[in-house]
Amino acid sequence: MADEREDKPTWRIVPGPIKLTVADVLGSRVTRAVRAYGGYGPSATFLLTLADGRRAFFKGTYPLPAGSGVRWTLEPEEAVFRGLGQRIRPWAPEYLGSVRAEGWHALLLEQVNGIHVVPWTKGKAWRAARSYASFHAATFGRPLPDWLSSTQHRGFATYWRQLADDEEGRARLAAIAGPRRQEAAKWVERHADALADAERALWRAAEPFALLHFDTRSDNVRLEGDLLRIFDWPYACAGPAEFDAAAFAQSVAAEGGPDPEAVIGWYEEILPLRRDVLTGAVAGIAGYFADRAPGADVPGLPRLRFVQRIQLKASVAWAARIIGLSEPGWLASVPPIDEPVTIAERP
Repeated sequence: MADEREDKPTWRIVPGPIKLTVADVLGSRVTRAVRAYGGYGPSATFLLTLADGRRAFFKGTYPLPAGSGVRWTLEPEEAVFRGLGQRIRPWAPEYLGSVRAEGWHALLLEQVNGIHVVPWTKGKAWRAARSYASFHAATFGRPLPDWLSSTQHRGFATYWRQLADDEEGRARLAAIAGPRRQEAAKWVERHADALADAERALWRAAEPFALLHFDTRSDNVRLEGDLLRIFDWPYACAGPAEFDAAAFAQSVAAEGGPDPEAVIGWYEEILPLRRDVLTGAVAGIAGYFADRAPGADVPGLPRLRFVQRIQLKASVAWAARIIGLSEPGWLASVPPIDEPVTIAERP
């Protein structure tokens, strides 16, 4: 499951009008298109080589077959590239234009160089954390466009309260611990109220805010020297930097990298964080994965639950430590328990 790739289309099936418009927008025809893998979904992603020697990245959506569980649109991401401009540079790739035809919609972006972050090392995590903090620091406390949501993070401040009041939801979560499901059920019942109290700090978080990416994980980033290059911007919003920092730190740990406490320490060498809001973010993110990880597989998204389960294990363990709860030993029985943690990335 960890190494399963999404069923992405080949360049051969891209409609002719799209290919012609790509050449018009970029000012040169495409001579080579290599499929790029990464992310959860079967989007059309290609590394393009042009006749004049330049390179570009193609990211597209297209009509899906009946029965697909994928729901997508590139409208929000294109709005971010068009509307935020230099606020997301140099961390984001340069926006080169977009194309539409026959139900397809594609963004044309700078083809980013750099190295994959997985497998994580201490050095990679240190560089990534500091660069990520620099991204937040660039807009921290500064005016941002009114069309950006400034309440998106609040959606992560309700999951433990819902679980505390939902016996069936707690049972679904406990069930993924297999032979230790009773231990999991008792742990969740004992600590759900404390976790719910902690996550409320995320709801109460006050300004100053920063521009948030809101989906930063290994398959959305590359390291270019000391610069973290970040892809996939549809969820960009204004909010507390603590949310992005916590989400990123737990994802590093989930993928076999340094502990989240270490990642946060390196982040705070650039931008200090508020302890109560950070705790709320850690609890809220753990609650999100507690809600989503037990779900059924989604057609067309073969790795979604795998990724959510490894992040459940990292985020709940961190929430227990930061709040001072008993150790959630039952997490060791949440599958996969002995597979190597690898997440497919753009080649």
